[in-house]
Amino acid sequence: MARLGEGDKRWIVEDRPDGTNVHNWHWAETDCLEWSRNFLTNLLSNKPLIDGEGNLKIRTKKLEKLEGEAYVNIRKGKIIPGYELNLILSWEGEVKDSVVKIEGNVELPYIADENADEDPEIRVSVKDEGPIGKRLKDAFIAKGKPFVLEQVKAYVNAMAKGGPAKDEAEVKKVVKNPVGAAGNVAAPAAAAATAVEEKAKVVEKKEKKKEGFKTITMTEKFSCRAKDLFEILMDENRWKGFTQSNARISKEVGGEFSIFDGSVTGTNVELQEGRLIVQKWRFGNWPDGIQSMVRITFEEPQSGVTVVKLTHTNVPEEDRYGNSTVVENTERGWRDLIFHRIRAVFGFGI
Repeated sequence: MARLGEGDKRWIVEDRPDGTNVHNWHWAETDCLEWSRNFLTNLLSNKPLIDGEGNLKIRTKKLEKLEGEAYVNIRKGKIIPGYELNLILSWEGEVKDSVVKIEGNVELPYIADENADEDPEIRVSVKDEGPIGKRLKDAFIAKGKPFVLEQVKAYVNAMAKGGPAKDEAEVKKVVKNPVGAAGNVAAPAAAAATAVEEKAKVVEKKEKKKEGFKTITMTEKFSCRAKDLFEILMDENRWKGFTQSNARISKEVGGEFSIFDGSVTGTNVELQEGRLIVQKWRFGNWPDGIQSMVRITFEEPQSGVTVVKLTHTNVPEEDRYGNSTVVENTERGWRDLIFHRIRAVFGFGI
């Protein structure tokens, strides 16, 4: 242990009048959900898509819903964006010389940083399924779908650059040198060189996976109904039964949970009975400010058989003590302490 005053200066938070987190060495998290809503509203709302082509008029209306989470972490000058969003955009169309307007929606159920290099799923719907409605829907798919994907890509790129936190990612230094003129010449040059070096670190080539984080994927098959397995994972008494540990689990979206005697805590983000569980997870021994996302889907390819697909993103490679077994232990926990124990206790094995 270092003596007082002899520790690594990067870990020393100095008392500064401006409160600056120097070099963004420590975790600095910015909530970007409201910024994302405004950004996507400006990109998507009230945009003409077709104006007279094929005697059709189609335009987007407004961003009806944007739910989920969006944030940017900055550490050591590096930008780490995170977002999982559900978006619904309304649109309307009409045939030339017709006074009837047909309305519809376009939904993107899962815009996520883990799929930043892929086009998200788009669902286009129309309220009137008649011949005119179908014609307008087909026209929107042909012209509107590429437009929506282009705007989402612009959002993804903006988040990769830091979103509303991009100014924090830039290294800004104020050089004060009260010595002579020679010092005044050398100091700005040195500061400029340092700024260039720091900026180069920020804009280094983007990796597909977040640096310092991993994604766990797992597929398990059970001999049971999907709704029964969903209920087991969302019922605190059954959790206590198969894990032999204390648990508190809310069944409401936005509700909190605590499992494995409080070593794991989190919040329900999205719940679809028998189909989907999306939750924020945090382990007690992780560094401060880090939350992962758990997404579990349930499918019944045949009666009495359920396939569970787990995607656990933003799992840190190290815990707060520097141990590098977090991913391995988390994966083993899902397999041995959850899925295998469900089979053992409830006889759902295949």
